[in-house]
Amino acid sequence: MSAATDTPKPNLLELLWRAAPENARGPRKGLTVDEVVAAAIELADAEGLEALTVRRLAQSLGKAPMTLYTYVPGKAELVALMLDALFGSMEHTATEGLPWRERLAALARDNYALYRAHPWAAAASPSRPPLGPGQIGKYERELRAFEGLGLSDVDTDDALAYLLGFVRTAAQDAAQSEAERAASAMSDGEWWEVNGPLLAKVLDVDRYPTAVRVGEAAGEAHASAYDPEQAFGFGLERTLDGLAALVEEA
Repeated sequence: MSAATDTPKPNLLELLWRAAPENARGPRKGLTVDEVVAAAIELADAEGLEALTVRRLAQSLGKAPMTLYTYVPGKAELVALMLDALFGSMEHTATEGLPWRERLAALARDNYALYRAHPWAAAASPSRPPLGPGQIGKYERELRAFEGLGLSDVDTDDALAYLLGFVRTAAQDAAQSEAERAASAMSDGEWWEVNGPLLAKVLDVDRYPTAVRVGEAAGEAHASAYDPEQAFGFGLERTLDGLAALVEEA
């Protein structure tokens, strides 16, 4: 998605805060930036971010492709607007008065739920987040979960980034697992029923004793080779254990 008009491009921050002058977006075409962003989110949710092209988006809006460039100058800006819209509308669990681990666990689960509902967003989240109203409001609320822990401002920011980094990775792993199951058209149980007999023949217990033992135990415990929700829960507790050491030092 690249600019195809001589109209001056609005700055991304102007778009995020809806502060761009009207003439910077070209003539009105019967849409708003919010409507374009909402349609883009719907398309990405249904078909993935790779399917989000100006032609597909314009088709879903009933507009000519070139029309969209008067609202958003490129795909990078569009994705930033989409993320900020999600961050601004996400639900946040009330955690006031709870112990710090419960506050941070709720924060992590809220983000995990967002990324599971919008799988493309976890992979699209940049290291330099869009500083729009949605992102800033989310950042403010999440920082408050660390209040009273005695951490410096820098450690607080690092701790939040550490926690959210784990959540994004867990959500991406869950989305990939879900996509693989859909592509195989088989549940984990069905896959093992088909492939189990062959694996039993080729996996030599004398050669791979630890892998066979641990793999069988984990498979029986989780009813699958990989359970995304179990992995998220286990990883979250270990991530909080790591932050506990920082909190104790403070």
